[in-house]
Amino acid sequence: MRIAISGTYSSGKTLTSYALAHYVGIPRTRARTMRELLPEAVPGKTLEQCTAAELVQLIVRRHVDRAVHESRFEGSFISDGSSLQEWIYGAVRVVVGINPNDSVHLSELESVERTADIRVFDAVMEQLGVAFKQHVKQTYDVFVHLPNELALAADGHRPVNERFRSMADERLLEVAAELGIPAHVVGGTVEERLVEIARLFDLPALMSPEEAIAKAQAEYEALDMRTESDRASVIVR
Repeated sequence: MRIAISGTYSSGKTLTSYALAHYVGIPRTRARTMRELLPEAVPGKTLEQCTAAELVQLIVRRHVDRAVHESRFEGSFISDGSSLQEWIYGAVRVVVGINPNDSVHLSELESVERTADIRVFDAVMEQLGVAFKQHVKQTYDVFVHLPNELALAADGHRPVNERFRSMADERLLEVAAELGIPAHVVGGTVEERLVEIARLFDLPALMSPEEAIAKAQAEYEALDMRTESDRASVIVR
């Protein structure tokens, strides 16, 4: 079974995917995060400083990184997100702007001005969506969707707001349905998520949820979670 842990920013995908892999013994794919890709893609910039063209580069890089890692598995695997995630994060910016925090003053029914740059970005994202959807439909058997129920992590890396998160969350489920991929919404604590996911797919638990989460937290804390500005300040010193 090829499982994608779906959800928007700060829904808990990474920790849940790490813990689930330990809990049920299904390997987890290892694709680099946007934060890990930034230093080589756009050195010295944070995600919110990226231009539309740079965002397209990052979206394509992460999709390719996912596809490469996924291709190494012949059987079951657990994926932290999917290529739909990157594409939708880009597509939503057609409405809220390249940096969503610049449009927080707009109402739910308003969108940013459709400048020439936004129109080009929209056309590019539409075409990327064709390829990304095809890849996702061929790659995953099921989505486990984590609802947008947690507070946005205040780590300075996510140039998004609640409107962006809600729009992305809704769109993820819409596209999963469009592609005919079953999507099970699983909320609650990480412990509750693990137990429910194992129950949904009749997967044996290899350890307690607490033990799986402890292992996952150790792996998560080993990731380089600094922003690019933080990394640069260390280099300067």
